[in-house]
Amino acid sequence: MTVDRDIAGYRFERTSLLEEALTHPSLSGNHNYQRLEFLGDRVLGLVIASWLLEAYPGEAEGKLNRRFTALVRKETLAEMAQTLGIAAAIKLTPGAEAEGTRDKEAVQADACEAVIGAMYLDTGYRAAEKFIRKHWAPLMKDGPSVYKDSKTQLQEWCQARGLPLPCYRLAGREGPDHNPVFTIEACVEGKGSASASGGAKRQAEQAAAEALLGLLTGEK
Repeated sequence: MTVDRDIAGYRFERTSLLEEALTHPSLSGNHNYQRLEFLGDRVLGLVIASWLLEAYPGEAEGKLNRRFTALVRKETLAEMAQTLGIAAAIKLTPGAEAEGTRDKEAVQADACEAVIGAMYLDTGYRAAEKFIRKHWAPLMKDGPSVYKDSKTQLQEWCQARGLPLPCYRLAGREGPDHNPVFTIEACVEGKGSASASGGAKRQAEQAAAEALLGLLTGEK
């Protein structure tokens, strides 16, 4: 089974690398993304660490480390995988698909790092660096506030006001197993609710939390 040559705006010269980067271990015992994920993790780390030193020349090591951790954490990588179409392109066995493996943050994060590792082997460090700088630029530009996802921000908003924690409910699912669309409703008891859709449950939860947070913070 082959895959497209392009992903997330990058065109592979060696399509076998992309195929390997998108193959989940459930589908292949040896030819899967795990080795490339190992490499991609190191490439991503080097690019981000070098970039932070360049962007914040007077900042202490402790703060740089907090920025670094936020930029390479599992949640950030999973969001990137969803946004860039990497999560949707992962190849799984039907059984793993039915179990919701594609929606797991760890799987999405590993595939994202594997694609970065594959780019490094395909055309070198500069290509991987260009890709990372392009897609991580909004996070680098917006600073620490962007590192808290919407669910975390909504939870903290509730805690600061002594309210019950938000709850999330699956309101609907449409589409085929390989390309589902989930609708999630976020609710804060006594304050309201909001719904949003996404290709993964976490993505829909984040969107619903963002929508609800917007409603709540707009209250007089």
